[in-house]
Amino acid sequence: MANLSLILWDIDRTLLYVGDFDRQVYREAFAEVVGRPAEQLPARGTGVTMPLAIRELLLTNGVPAEAVPDLLPSMVELLPKYLSAYAAEMKRTGTLMPGAEDALRAVQTAPGLIPTVVTGNLKPNAMIKLRAFELDAYVDTDIGGFASDDHNRPALVRIAQSRAQTEHAVEFTRANTVIIGDSLEDVRTGLLGGAPVIGVASGKTTSEELSAAGADIVLPDLRNLDDLLAAIAELTG
Repeated sequence: MANLSLILWDIDRTLLYVGDFDRQVYREAFAEVVGRPAEQLPARGTGVTMPLAIRELLLTNGVPAEAVPDLLPSMVELLPKYLSAYAAEMKRTGTLMPGAEDALRAVQTAPGLIPTVVTGNLKPNAMIKLRAFELDAYVDTDIGGFASDDHNRPALVRIAQSRAQTEHAVEFTRANTVIIGDSLEDVRTGLLGGAPVIGVASGKTTSEELSAAGADIVLPDLRNLDDLLAAIAELTG
């Protein structure tokens, strides 16, 4: 039990891409809570947590700052409801990232590796996406870190480590934890949260940008399983 390593997968643009469904549910939740359409939507592919994206959405669409603390929880509560309505369409029109399912399977079946997720998604939204692509069986979502747990994404690393420690009776630290993600926010999460990062240039961020931001190892995608497992082994010593 002493040689376990915790693997923290990002979801969006690392494992799958659901297009504009997130932005659509932001639009619908905003209209219901605020009572008018949103003229501007959050930027795509940033990796920030959903509550922070909603805060930006409210402020950039003219909601007074003093009203945000009251409106934000209502919008957070509505997001899973709206996203679940698109689950079937998400599967039909969304994209499984190259090599993602084989990579998940390889990590899950490798001795000593415990796969879960650390994501800017709320947990219900993360589960909707993973289940739509039948990826939930490859990760232990009970020990993951979600935007439902903390708006500050680096804090999710310690949350996942603590849950995994409770589950497996092993202390998880920087020495035996790895983040796999595609965005600058994934890199920041590792740098501030205490985990080395395998950057995957499958999203909007280039290999050069991931390296410059501080990713420990960068892969072009998840298709080369030997390279992925070697990178994990290198970072967990």
